[in-house]
Amino acid sequence: MRNYKTETEKRVAFIRELLEEAGAGGIVFGNSGGKDAVLVGILCKMACENTVGLIMPCFTKSNYGDDMTDALMISKLYRIEKRLVDLTKTAEALKKALKDAADIAGAKEANTAIAPRLRMISLYTVASSENRLVAGTGNKSERHMGYFTKWGDGAFDFNPIADLTVTEIYEFLTYLDAPKRIISKAPSAGLYDGQTDEQEMGITYKIIDEYLQSGESSPENMAIINKYHKISEHKRVPPKIYKEQDKV
Repeated sequence: MRNYKTETEKRVAFIRELLEEAGAGGIVFGNSGGKDAVLVGILCKMACENTVGLIMPCFTKSNYGDDMTDALMISKLYRIEKRLVDLTKTAEALKKALKDAADIAGAKEANTAIAPRLRMISLYTVASSENRLVAGTGNKSERHMGYFTKWGDGAFDFNPIADLTVTEIYEFLTYLDAPKRIISKAPSAGLYDGQTDEQEMGITYKIIDEYLQSGESSPENMAIINKYHKISEHKRVPPKIYKEQDKV
């Protein structure tokens, strides 16, 4: 197990250094009320008093229910400034505007990507208008599986937890004495009602994390892990840019 006292100190120093290098006066992050957002919020607040958490519900009942309840609780507990940006009407307007340009009615991935991308726009609009950096909230396990939205929650200026597996996120939160409600909450992107990460992927984070630590797993598990990793590779690499070859 990591030494989370040391980990806390190093990550707080990392954030402060980035702020100084960028000449930024604050931080903004998406406060979803989930485990990753909570850890990022705690670390950012430790590093910078001027940290803002945007609560950005969009469509789902859970966004307006448990997720918002947890986000508000975390904001109050750690004295993180909260701002509410209700994106449902914006998402509906975008879908309506796209009606004649694309048939997205049955395109699940295209539909579910709208909310994370609108959240990215919201975060960067606040950041650019107030000289803030956008903090990412994705973990190592999600990144390996490609379980994030390209140009959505995959877009950020820095990420203080990207090297931590889900297992380590829980260990870190336990060390920081975060609310048990957050630690026991089933991981979910909250993109549609009833959704959980593990159910959607067909594999648990425990198995994924064990593979990331050991490099080994059962053939059945490896088939799932390799499949998700392969089809999401484009999310983890920079965009392709044409380069004219040197003339001979």
